Amino acid sequence: MTTTEPTTAPAARPPVASPTAETTDAAPRRGGYGARWAALPRELGYLLLGFPVAVVAFTVLVTLFSTGVSLIVVAVGVVVVLAALYAARGFGTFELMRLRWAGRAPVREPRWQRGPAGESAWASFLRPLIDGHYWLYLLHGMVVLPIVSLFSWIVTVVWTSVALGGLTYWIWAWTLPQPDRAFRPSEWLLDRVVPGGADAAGIEPLVAESIAQFLLGALFLLTLPFIAGGLTRLHEAVDRGMLGAWRSEALERQVAQLSASRGAAVQAEDAALRRLERDIHDGPQQRLVRLQMDLAAIERKLDADPEAARALLGEAREQARDTLDELRALSRGFAPPLLQDRGLASALESLAARSPLPVTLEVQVPTDAALPAAIERNAYFIAAELLTNAVKHGSASAIRLRLSTRDTGASGHWLDLWVTDNGHGGAASIPGHGLAGLDERVRGLGGLLVVDSPAGGPTVIGAHFPYVPEPAHGAPAPSSPPAGPGAVDAR
Repeated sequence: MTTTEPTTAPAARPPVASPTAETTDAAPRRGGYGARWAALPRELGYLLLGFPVAVVAFTVLVTLFSTGVSLIVVAVGVVVVLAALYAARGFGTFELMRLRWAGRAPVREPRWQRGPAGESAWASFLRPLIDGHYWLYLLHGMVVLPIVSLFSWIVTVVWTSVALGGLTYWIWAWTLPQPDRAFRPSEWLLDRVVPGGADAAGIEPLVAESIAQFLLGALFLLTLPFIAGGLTRLHEAVDRGMLGAWRSEALERQVAQLSASRGAAVQAEDAALRRLERDIHDGPQQRLVRLQMDLAAIERKLDADPEAARALLGEAREQARDTLDELRALSRGFAPPLLQDRGLASALESLAARSPLPVTLEVQVPTDAALPAAIERNAYFIAAELLTNAVKHGSASAIRLRLSTRDTGASGHWLDLWVTDNGHGGAASIPGHGLAGLDERVRGLGGLLVVDSPAGGPTVIGAHFPYVPEPAHGAPAPSSPPAGPGAVDAR
């Protein structure tokens, strides 16, 4: 049986990052004032430890690099310079780890250069000398990090000291010597706020100064989360510019992913065409040949032996019915007219209704999803293939088919197709077999196929497709979808 849920968007779920998902460089979303206070302990720890770490990095890197440059005339100088570059990479990686610990978004690390296959060990060891990232890391550790860390450390210490000192001044102020002063800021302020000044108000100078210090400390304490957050974002901007990957490297990765996806799509289509040709040759074509021979025999015996001709007509009718059944089975790999006329949800309903096993269908796709035709066609094909596998190979008694969409923000829109059966399990993606072909088809669209089929079952297979919603009539087309697969929602 089939049951269709209302076509409303599902509730948001915490995404589970896929193994192939790339880390985004987007900054975390800003929260309210309470969220700033929640992030304050980690940010203060990051800022207060920044200057000691910068001093250690500056000392080590300057010592190694200056020693290596002074000995550059001999071979040992090159080795010491390389040691400085490797140490700079270590300090830079540690700084990125501290930034993540402070609650900032991870920075995509550079793509460190690697030599071609068969490169000698000595050439691999010298490769950092021609890698610009190593020199940027060295500049960051020797110059930029000490300057920025010193500035942020001073501001953090001063701001925190004024906040804590002002709030607690009334506790320990009486222990301080009180010399006669001709000018007190608190008295000057009271003289302008209260008519007659502090004497007319009857306020002791020490009390007035304690109140002023308390108000000043409260002001600094209330603004401390903004100061700490701003200084942390300053470090993040510097680290992202000097320690992160270059845009050209991201483009290279995207081109490589697109090339791999295109190759997988071509291989999947080629394998599907070869399989279709083999199935037609081994099935309907052979039956049609036999049907032609039976019709010729009927024509010869029609006058001489009508009874034999009638028997052959019955066999020919069986052959025609079997051929039609095989053609219907093969046509399941193609998009039916119902898919083009009424959409993917209706096509899946028809597919589930024709299944020999009961299929529970859950459609959680909003009516305005605007799925591209290529995504709908491939999703239908994969659903049909997975249902067929569950019936033929899974020894299942019931199947659950779920279709939903997600909007992950930076990763774009995703279509999720899950097929679950209660069979014996053990399904695996083996080269040359059905699941491997489905995996190539999904990767050809920039998606991801997830197979979870332990021995004893159940078998859960998910196909996830990135897509760009088709624009309304006359609207401009949106940008292209991401090349790599994004986060996969929990089942």
